Amino acid sequence: MNIVRLSLKQLAARPLHTALNAILLALGIATIAMLMLFNAQMQDKLMRTAEGIDLVVGAKGSPLQLILSTVYHADIPPGNIPKREADKLAKHPLVESTVPLALGDNLLGYRIVGTTPAYIDLYGGKLASGKLWSVSMEAVLGANVAKKSQLQLGQEFASSHGLAAGGHLHDDNKYQVVGILAPTGTIIDDLVLTDLQSVWDLHEGQESTNPVYQQANPLAPAKPADDEEDGKPREITALLIKYKTPLAVLALPRQINANTNMQAASPALESARLLHIVGFGLDAFRAFALILIVSAGLSLFVALYTTLKERRYDLAVMRLLGSTRLRLFSAVLLEGVLLAVGSAALGLLAGHLVTEWAGRSGLTPGLTLTGHYWVPEEGWLALLALGVGILASLLPAIQAYRTDIGTVLSER
Repeated sequence: MNIVRLSLKQLAARPLHTALNAILLALGIATIAMLMLFNAQMQDKLMRTAEGIDLVVGAKGSPLQLILSTVYHADIPPGNIPKREADKLAKHPLVESTVPLALGDNLLGYRIVGTTPAYIDLYGGKLASGKLWSVSMEAVLGANVAKKSQLQLGQEFASSHGLAAGGHLHDDNKYQVVGILAPTGTIIDDLVLTDLQSVWDLHEGQESTNPVYQQANPLAPAKPADDEEDGKPREITALLIKYKTPLAVLALPRQINANTNMQAASPALESARLLHIVGFGLDAFRAFALILIVSAGLSLFVALYTTLKERRYDLAVMRLLGSTRLRLFSAVLLEGVLLAVGSAALGLLAGHLVTEWAGRSGLTPGLTLTGHYWVPEEGWLALLALGVGILASLLPAIQAYRTDIGTVLSER
């Protein structure tokens, strides 16, 4: 009989033991695979989102909070800064380009961001339909926002106050959808983008500067986004900066933090801090998964070693019929290898399927997980499972190799 068929029949002869060992090992593999997929996609998303942004300037407070709230849109901003000060900073000789951001409202939990078209260019955004805003209270929807809200071009919507769903509706001054962005796989897919003036109009209690909605004169031109309104300085949430020269890395943040009432934070540094913090939790899950894998290996060893005693007579008969010691050794070893390979395949498949389900179910807001993603380290994970199978079956295989025909048959 072929050695592979022989090993498969031996595994099939103990369906409960085989199934339990396979499930236990597959659970450990699936857990680590999910952690790998989550970690890799999170790092990729953090890097792509912060790409092109060298520095973020905002209100004094926590640097990490500033980055999370303005770059990743996952926290509450520490406050606002005067637009006049931001404009001065934009003219600094060490600054190549800037993008202002103004936050304060949301649509169905998706943040509404007052900015300039340069923010869309930062992420390579393209219009799927419509056009960019040209006056206040015109909005461009990210791909995910448009899909979730089902809003179409020309339709109006009222924003909710605050950065989370459920706030007070600004139904006295509605936005009009003028454009929808094509999917980019970046943060702008989950944002509603508009002019800075729109955010100021809503929060300063002014009428819209969109001539379509002005009651006095519908044909009046839109008011410019001035630095002041009735003597009160305009404010923005943050200013995204791209350096002109590498020297700015050392000089500009220190100048801002020491000489102004604003705070400068580096997305690269704060993202590294965030990954370090998240890494502690991921390490705990990895340790738990490794315990599962080790437990599966021990369980497989016990199962093979126990059943070997029951099969001693069968092995002796096989030797009597011409099977070599090496053949018996290989047959028992192959049982562990086949079980490990099957468990690894099952675990990796389960890890990818659960990751895809988590992404589709929205369990990771702000991070669109997908199972259609391969991490090179998963190959090492499969080798780990194979190693566990070999180690677990090695001692039983040696025992089979040492089987003495005369001693075993005389016991009968």
